Amino acid sequence: MSGDVPVTIPRAPAREAAEDELSKAVYHQNDPGLLQRALEWVWRKFADLMDGASGAAPGGAVGLVTVIALVIVLIVVLRLRLGRLRSQPTPDGGLFAETPRTAAEHRAAAEEHARDGAWTEAVQERMRAIVRSLEERAVIDPRPGRTADEAVADAGRHLPAHAAALRDAARTFDDVTYGGRPGSPEAYTTLRDLDTQVGRSKPHFAGTAAGPSGGPRP
Repeated sequence: MSGDVPVTIPRAPAREAAEDELSKAVYHQNDPGLLQRALEWVWRKFADLMDGASGAAPGGAVGLVTVIALVIVLIVVLRLRLGRLRSQPTPDGGLFAETPRTAAEHRAAAEEHARDGAWTEAVQERMRAIVRSLEERAVIDPRPGRTADEAVADAGRHLPAHAAALRDAARTFDDVTYGGRPGSPEAYTTLRDLDTQVGRSKPHFAGTAAGPSGGPRP
């Protein structure tokens, strides 16, 4: 009878048929997604790394925890010994941070940094006080994102007697903020004196002749 005849399928076609059948979506509905598989792989690698570290550290896992704790303590001690980290420049390269301050507030911050011996921060805050004061006096227009060099270039046109000193002050600010040069008591004193001098000077605008002190001639 035909039912007694065995049905045989060559090996290669049988394998291909099985692979086709198993590739159907119905068999993979509960498979983990690509992100899940990637996270599981990362976790396995992290676990292997920690196992290897704990095995290599004296005392196993307890020794590893002790080493980590000692590293943290060392970082804290170094942080306290070195003092506060230097203020970073604003993300867009501008002179001021996102939170606005008045010139008086910048001066107060500068004096506080100077008392603490944080000369880099003191120089930065005193330069900000100079520029903010010029904005408050309407010598230059407030402009978000303005750099120190741009500010003194604008101010120098209206305060020609102080143009060179303002350029030097901006260069000092750039050196300590972007060039990695530390501030100094001498640099801070120079900017503090300039802040006082600029505050006492009258700006020269178009149509007004400038006197030797930067103020209008009588």
